[in-house]
Amino acid sequence: MWHEVRTAGSNTNQARLLHKNIMSKRPSFFQIAVSCLALNFLMLLPLAPSASAQNIYYPLINHFPLPESVNLANERIPLEQQHVREMLDREFTIAVWNRAQVFMWLKRGGRYFPFIETKLAEADMPRDLKYLAVAESNLIPTARSRKGAVGTWQFITKTARLNGLRVDRTIDERRSLQRSTEAAIKYLRRLKGIFGVWTLALAAYNCGEVTLEKEIKEQQVVEYYRLNLPLETERFIYRIAAIKVIMENPERYGYNMAPQHFYEPIHYDTVRVTAKTSIHLANVAQALDVDFKVIKEMNLHIFGYKLPKGSYNVHVPPGFGLKLAEVLSHLGAVAFLKEKSDPERYVIVQPGYTKSSVAPPIH
Repeated sequence: MWHEVRTAGSNTNQARLLHKNIMSKRPSFFQIAVSCLALNFLMLLPLAPSASAQNIYYPLINHFPLPESVNLANERIPLEQQHVREMLDREFTIAVWNRAQVFMWLKRGGRYFPFIETKLAEADMPRDLKYLAVAESNLIPTARSRKGAVGTWQFITKTARLNGLRVDRTIDERRSLQRSTEAAIKYLRRLKGIFGVWTLALAAYNCGEVTLEKEIKEQQVVEYYRLNLPLETERFIYRIAAIKVIMENPERYGYNMAPQHFYEPIHYDTVRVTAKTSIHLANVAQALDVDFKVIKEMNLHIFGYKLPKGSYNVHVPPGFGLKLAEVLSHLGAVAFLKEKSDPERYVIVQPGYTKSSVAPPIH
């Protein structure tokens, strides 16, 4: 919506007349200075309408009200409570006017939501839990927080390992959408079993189950909306709910985007690898006749230039799964033979040893 403001040139005409009268008498430097000051003063006066007015349009920014009712994970948010409504309104207002970010949520949602929704359905868990991933990472698989949480679901190292993810210097499965989603579902199911409702389970996901259990015990309150929690955790549920409200009805809030602008899901074959020796990814890519970059971007959880030792998933373009198994079998055998022919030497150093005592002799 646009608002019309009519402006006039009467002030400008007054300024021109004043300037003409002064300049017609062979003005001195002082007179010129006075003329300029008068001109500037008149230009600052309110504009009056005249026949020579032109139309200038300014946009009117509309306020977007909250829906009358909001549910999150099939649990009603008590908006009749003033504090609850204001907390949700705060998160909703901040999010709905972050135009660039919301467009990126929608675009990335087209890529990642189908997989997340499928996994949630298989686990018989509410689809709304997908908005947790948006609140945590903006759907960026490589996101890293100041506290060291990583990935789409923002696991810290300890929690990731407790839920079956490999995290070390060569592999970080928190960066794998597939593995981290499976771990998040496992963890959320456990939290729901402890606290009984999804709002408390989500709060525990944010601040930790030990912290939440302590607060419930100290305050003798078991309802999320009545608990006094760390501000970040108090805002967390409302942020997830605000994201849901916007992403379920983006057109209502001015986000109109044609289907072709949503990012498409990345399709790949997954092969479970158990490697006894490291294999260079460039050799794998060359054997598959694809670029190194393609393999790396499909496997964000693998660091460096080599497939490391151990068990983990490897993703390759669709149709290359069987070929990858053959390639890894061949390259693995070659790498193993090379390693055997030129083994690395390791010496267990006992107390009292010196560099000279463990160094190989010089001939």
